[in-house]
Amino acid sequence: MKKHTVRKYKHPRLKFVLNYREGGKRKRQFFETKKEADAEAALKDAQLKKSGTEGASIPSRLREMAKECAEQLSAHGKTIADATDFFVSHLKATEKSCNASELVTELLTAKQADGVSGRYLSDLKNRLTRFSDDFNGKVVATITSAQIDDWLRGLAVAPVTRNNFRRVLIVAFNFAKGRGYSLGNPSDITAKAKVVDAPVGILSAKETTRLLNAATEETLPYFAIGAFAGLRSAELARLDWSNVDFESGLIEVTAKKSKTARRRFIKMQPNLVAWLAPYRLHTGSVLPVNARKKLEAVRKAAKLFGESWSDNGLRHSFASYHLAAFNNSAALALEMGHTGTDMIFAHYRELVKPSAAEAYWSIKPSEEAGNKVVAFA
Repeated sequence: MKKHTVRKYKHPRLKFVLNYREGGKRKRQFFETKKEADAEAALKDAQLKKSGTEGASIPSRLREMAKECAEQLSAHGKTIADATDFFVSHLKATEKSCNASELVTELLTAKQADGVSGRYLSDLKNRLTRFSDDFNGKVVATITSAQIDDWLRGLAVAPVTRNNFRRVLIVAFNFAKGRGYSLGNPSDITAKAKVVDAPVGILSAKETTRLLNAATEETLPYFAIGAFAGLRSAELARLDWSNVDFESGLIEVTAKKSKTARRRFIKMQPNLVAWLAPYRLHTGSVLPVNARKKLEAVRKAAKLFGESWSDNGLRHSFASYHLAAFNNSAALALEMGHTGTDMIFAHYRELVKPSAAEAYWSIKPSEEAGNKVVAFA
């Protein structure tokens, strides 16, 4: 191993120079006496011997690189070992990973095996297929949050719809993370679109009256149950007359037919019992055959379409008038299938006055003219 050398130097005061290399560069130190120069040379010889023994097999360029990397990482409180662990994990995930289309196919198969509802599975498929088409062939482990952010913003959809796409992406990447296809979930840190709460659309007592008056014999139960029991439109579509118990005065929404996969009961108010009384002996589905066309015809006859109607307008009406009339948010949350009262207070509190609620719950069939004419008690 080459030793450090001390030589004489022509200088009025510093008469000796120590030549050596450090970090791949030539350096010099100057001393007044040879004794001081020799002592420094001996110290550097000892250091060189030690580093030579420990790093004899490490090329000088690699040692220099390690030093530069260590300095950069130290600014972030990390070490070369930390960086190596992270990058090796990334490489392993990339090698094990799949592309976006394969991830979606595998996720849908797994969710179907888990027994999720057909509605939820369809929602996953529709949204994630659009994602996989746009990220066609891209390895999941290499997809970044910035790329997902740009994609979500480029959908050109309403804020709620964009957030729904983000929601299913979080599900997909959590699945990928669990399978080792991705180190993390890049969609978790993407931006949510700001949703400005709009007033919940509900029907007035007069509009509800028009709707029930316009209903036919086979469509009336659908509208009456929606208005006075608050089932979701999808739950109404799956409701069977066997779920309507006139003896107990309860409507059962089974776990299989519920959006939340939880069983619940809704108490039938007196006016709903009156509307459904002629149907006590009915069996089968509450929804009529060729329902879409027939229900739409009733809405048009009642002049309830466009901005005057929403898919769950009857449910929103039920919740708003129920809260105003009975002032029991906990009971209402249970009947609507919510786990708490947050949704109730966020959307329905003080939306209607008690007088309007009284008029709404007084809508019932006329005893003189049958179910075709609505009378107010």
